[in-house]
Amino acid sequence: MNLYQLRYFSLLAHTGHFRKAAKELCIAQSSLSHSIALLEQELGVALFEKQGRRSILTTEGAQFLKYVEKSLNILDEGILNMRHIAMGEGVIELGFLRTLGSDFIPELARNFLEKENGKSIHLKFHTGITYSLIEGLKQERYDIVFCTKLESETDIEYVPVGRQDLVVIVPKQHPLSLRHAIDLKELAPYPQIYFSKASGLRNIVDHLFEQIEIEPQISYEAEEDIVIAGLVSKGFGVAVVPYMTELLRMDVKIIQISHPYWERNFYMATLKSHHLTPAVKNFHDYVLDNCRNITLVN
Repeated sequence: MNLYQLRYFSLLAHTGHFRKAAKELCIAQSSLSHSIALLEQELGVALFEKQGRRSILTTEGAQFLKYVEKSLNILDEGILNMRHIAMGEGVIELGFLRTLGSDFIPELARNFLEKENGKSIHLKFHTGITYSLIEGLKQERYDIVFCTKLESETDIEYVPVGRQDLVVIVPKQHPLSLRHAIDLKELAPYPQIYFSKASGLRNIVDHLFEQIEIEPQISYEAEEDIVIAGLVSKGFGVAVVPYMTELLRMDVKIIQISHPYWERNFYMATLKSHHLTPAVKNFHDYVLDNCRNITLVN
């Protein structure tokens, strides 16, 4: 039994004439008769019976037709879906740092969808810290993530796509709030809201203070920069965070770091062993062509 036999059987069941069905199929009538005879032989039942000049379904044939048409409909749906996928349509699961969700990712998504206008593409957005995003990528819950780099993850391909300046934020009534730039040594006397060890930024901020041989006074820890900024705005301490536009709407003063200089790089990360669908591959290539070394600035 093969797919051609099933399609032949379905068409013949609806036309009721071997000659008419063979003509629509562009095959010889004898070929159609032989194919149906082989199908009946394999099934062990008669599928058609003659009624005048027509060939009508037997009881067994009518029952079999229900299964055949259900199967063909599912198969045709699958074929159509594969064709849409081959055209670059489908779902793209994106994971990204929350700080990239206010401007970078929305702008990127809008421009990509405009470029792919006319295609059925559905972007799904997920936020998290670098560690959880990489874990989701490894578990194939995400197709692509935008995050900082975890050096220990050798199965991940990282492509630099942008950078983000680090800044100091303090409450607006803080003694340092009148400053526009600051050496990190000046934070030594003040309690800090610090990134927890689960955050990809923890090592970066640690390295900054190691450079100037200062042990920061860590009062509170949090995984996400927006949470740290919220705590600073309520007077819990000062902090070093990546610049993000949300800071402009919060009750904090943004201060540039004059020394030591550092910037936060972020990357497009994909799993080396994971197959990219055409839609995901198109998005991946669009990022490479348009977003390398973008700087998120004040």
